[in-house]
Amino acid sequence: MPPAPPKRSGGRIVLIIGLTVLLALFPCLGLTGWAAWKLSTIGDRSSESPSSPSTARDRAQNNSTGWQNFARGDCVVNDGTGDHVRLRKVGCSPNTYRVLQRIPATTDSAPCQTLAPLTNAVYVHDNPEDALDFVLCLRKY
Repeated sequence: MPPAPPKRSGGRIVLIIGLTVLLALFPCLGLTGWAAWKLSTIGDRSSESPSSPSTARDRAQNNSTGWQNFARGDCVVNDGTGDHVRLRKVGCSPNTYRVLQRIPATTDSAPCQTLAPLTNAVYVHDNPEDALDFVLCLRKY
């Protein structure tokens, strides 16, 4: 009687499945690492001077206007002063500012230069609750 053939253990199938999973996982890990790196470099730009010398930065603390829902495309005017900003939504006309971008949950205005390059004024709302902070990237209408 001839000897029985050796039993195959299925190791080859496990190896193929393992390699397939690894090859699918590497691009995901690479993209995640790249996104984390890009997000961390946004904060590094805050020390740079703005590219436009006419950029105005107004910081409002606990201002009642911070609760208004300013959105992209809205036009606003400042009913206050440079030190005590009070923004109000108005129809777009000369001597108003158009909201180019609203960046939630931050007081860092540096991303305006990247996200809305036409920005020539910035409004920063600094709330004691950080999740309610926001930045408006503005352009004179």
